[in-house]
Amino acid sequence: MKIVVCLKQVPARDSILRLNPAATWIQEADLGFEINEPDIYALEEGLRLKEKQGGEVVLCCLGPARAQQAIKEALAKGADRALHLDDPALESLDAYGVGLAISRAIQKEQPDLVLTGLQSDDFGFAQTGVILAELLGLPYSTIIMEIQVNGAALKVKRELEGGWFQWIEMPLPALLTIQSGINKPRYATLKGIMAAKSKPIRRLTAADLGLSQGELAPRQQVLKVYAPAKSTQTQFLQGSPKEISARLVDKLRNEARVI
Repeated sequence: MKIVVCLKQVPARDSILRLNPAATWIQEADLGFEINEPDIYALEEGLRLKEKQGGEVVLCCLGPARAQQAIKEALAKGADRALHLDDPALESLDAYGVGLAISRAIQKEQPDLVLTGLQSDDFGFAQTGVILAELLGLPYSTIIMEIQVNGAALKVKRELEGGWFQWIEMPLPALLTIQSGINKPRYATLKGIMAAKSKPIRRLTAADLGLSQGELAPRQQVLKVYAPAKSTQTQFLQGSPKEISARLVDKLRNEARVI
C-alpha cells in the first residue's frame, strides 16, 4: 500500500508573532518552526497503516529550505522517502495553488491513499486537502477519527458536531483529512534519526511540476493582518427596575452574546 502524507511546517505555537512592515503577514525571520499539529496525526496514521498493510509512506512537503527540518523529523519517525516542493515561485500560494502544486507532485506516485491534516495551524482554511482530492479525481472524506482498510475499500469514522460521529465506506484510492487526537503520535528513535540521514528527499521546482506563473496566480489574497482594536464603552440604562432588567438581558443576549 502506497500512502502519501502531506506535511506543512508552521510557526511554533510558543512563538511571539509580529507583523511584517506591509502588515500582510507575520515576520518569519526570527521564528521557530514545527510540523503542523494535524499533519503529525496524519503521519502517525499513515505509519500505522503501513505497519498493518505493508508498503511505503511517502512525504510531500511544500516550503522553503527550512522545511527540510520537518521532513527529516518525519523520516526519522518511519516515513520512507520525501518529495520537497522548494521554489520561490511556490511561495505565498493560496489553498488552490498549494493543492495544485501538490497534485502535480504526487500524480506520478499513484498512491493508494493520501492523508493530510484537517487544517493548518497558521491559516486554518481547511481547504487544501479537499481541493487536492478534486484535482486528483479522488473520493475523499474529512475530519477522520478512525480508519479501517477492507481490501480495496475503506471504512472511516467522521467527527460531526454535537458529539456525533458518522461511518462512511469508500473505495481506494482515496484522500482523507485527519483530525487531531485520532491517535498518539510516536517519537523518533535514535535508530530512526540515524536512518533518516540516508533516506531520499527529492527536490521539485515549479518547472519540474510543469506549472506556470499564470497557473499559480493566487485566487485568494490576504490584504491586511491586524490586531483588533480594544475599546470600552459605558451605557446608562434608565427606567423602572423591570424595564432596565429587560433591556440589560436583551443587550447581554444580542449584543454581548454572553447568555
